[in-house]
Amino acid sequence: MNASEISSKLESARDLATEELAQITDSTSLAELDNKYLGKTSIYSEIKRGAKDLANEDKPIVGKALNVYREAMLEIIEKKSQEIQEKENQVKYESERLDLSSGTHGRSHGHLHVVTQMKRELEDIFFSMGYSLSEGPEVETDWHNFQALNVPPAHPARAMQDTLYVDAGDGEQSVLRTHTSPVQIRRMLAGPPPIYTIATGRVYRNEAIDARHAAVFHQIEGLAVDTNITLRDLRGTIETFMKRFLGESTRTRLIPSFFPFTEPSAEFGVSCPFCEMSGCRVCSHTGWIELGGCGMVDPNVFEAVGYDAEQVQGFAFGFGIDRIAMLKYNIDEVRLIFDNDVRFLEQY
Repeated sequence: MNASEISSKLESARDLATEELAQITDSTSLAELDNKYLGKTSIYSEIKRGAKDLANEDKPIVGKALNVYREAMLEIIEKKSQEIQEKENQVKYESERLDLSSGTHGRSHGHLHVVTQMKRELEDIFFSMGYSLSEGPEVETDWHNFQALNVPPAHPARAMQDTLYVDAGDGEQSVLRTHTSPVQIRRMLAGPPPIYTIATGRVYRNEAIDARHAAVFHQIEGLAVDTNITLRDLRGTIETFMKRFLGESTRTRLIPSFFPFTEPSAEFGVSCPFCEMSGCRVCSHTGWIELGGCGMVDPNVFEAVGYDAEQVQGFAFGFGIDRIAMLKYNIDEVRLIFDNDVRFLEQY
């Protein structure tokens, strides 16, 4: 094909996508359309791969046509994504409305569980920083939970997570999610950047239960994807959040570490709020408490969701909600949180 034929073909694909877009009513279908017209097997990617074989005089024309096509597609997909999000938020709001006027007829009032309280407090802080909330299933595919996060089969990092596998009856390998990171994959598949979102929820590990470990616990993770994002933005985000959560005197630090889905990676910690860094039992007399992991999103993760790592950058971070509740309220054993002993829960 020559430049004129390619431009015509791209224009026809854009018109067809616009027609299909009008029929889409949910985020999953929108992600499928995005992949169909901009993904690895799309006409856009096919022409882009073949551009190197064109005549020299056709290359700049085709390059411009590809850019026009991509920008137009991203614009209409983003507009549709916003429309769908508004409708889904309205449906969710209506389904979660509570009648608070019915009274308790003499019964004692209950209150939110300590983990729910902590989850909402953390969410509120990130909402005030401009982040949205994303959600995903607790039974995940192996691809979402591992492979899309740069953890292929037989990768050593899988041994770190003590996975619980599930027979979902669909022939595809499924797991109880070992972290909330697959929600980040689903969010990126749902639409293009910019993305500033958090994910909260239960995760599962095949762990022996003791004072510090549980088979079911809660995590919060953050993801930011945009242009010109650097490690400095990650550090500033963590510092801002921790100061709002623990107080303006809180100090933070990053220590180099390894996670398959970020590069470079780090563990982040905060100055101990109980001893003000003088050393105590809670911080093991170091003055610091390590809370979670973070890093810049690995280009392989962007490739898995169809993003161009040359055009966008991102960072991610995550930590345990249960652990931070234990930190804030000086709770010695995680088991106390889940024993459902009313005498304990009434304290918070």
